[in-house]
Amino acid sequence: MLLTDEKIKELEKKANDIRISIIEMLVEAGSGHTAGPLGMADIFTLFYFHILKHDPKNPSWEDRDRVVLSNGHICPVLYATMAHAGYFPVEELKTLRKFGSRLQGHPHREYLPYVDTSSGPLGSGLSQAVGMALADKIDKKDSERFIYCFMSDGELDEGNTWEAVMLAGKNKLRNLIAIVDRNNIQIEGVTEDVMPLEPLQSKWRSFNWHVIEVSGHDMRSLNEVVEEAQAIYEKPTVIIAHTIPGKGVREFERNYKWHGKAPSKEEGKMAIEELKLLRF
Repeated sequence: MLLTDEKIKELEKKANDIRISIIEMLVEAGSGHTAGPLGMADIFTLFYFHILKHDPKNPSWEDRDRVVLSNGHICPVLYATMAHAGYFPVEELKTLRKFGSRLQGHPHREYLPYVDTSSGPLGSGLSQAVGMALADKIDKKDSERFIYCFMSDGELDEGNTWEAVMLAGKNKLRNLIAIVDRNNIQIEGVTEDVMPLEPLQSKWRSFNWHVIEVSGHDMRSLNEVVEEAQAIYEKPTVIIAHTIPGKGVREFERNYKWHGKAPSKEEGKMAIEELKLLRF
């Protein structure tokens, strides 16, 4: 799908608005994850406002693309993007993690049926996505829609992730596209210190996946690699998206301590002021 310079500017502005919403909802909740949601805002914006086949007015549309959020702790970016896309009122974002809220600390399909899966235990999302893609292949619907699985790099420490990688490669699930947030941090530190992942490309490729690397903040390049992934018919694709955790707020960027920490009111005010200074 063509992505014009004008559309890119529009998407970048939308991503910034979504980052502001993320900060506001985390401050209101007083808990939650900051670094990952801010780092993935560009990718989620591109998907929900340009790439995905979906309809906020008909969220149960059978032919929609499927979105599996494996790293459910970054749900503030999913919720904020869906709200800005029209799935539910933006004002509802302020109920994040509140008792009785539809916006749980991890997505819960029973409370929020607009999401395709519930998530929480890291490493389970790809298995869910593989099941969906395998069902599509059996039903001969794998040319009608795509299954997108958003994952963290830290959850690649989980063994069941690699079982799913192996099964998908064996079955040549061509409509399965995994997007790994390669932000190099997890809750205890830097990924390469906690449990080294490199050479990451070679590992995925050895399981019969098509592998692409890209900046997670370059809208044009992101769009191009998704188009490439959609054109691969003989195997599943993984997009390793290099992102800056905490993107947009200098104090938060690249600092693993913000992985699972919410801003205070003062930190939130500082972050929002910094984001509002950006020009598009």
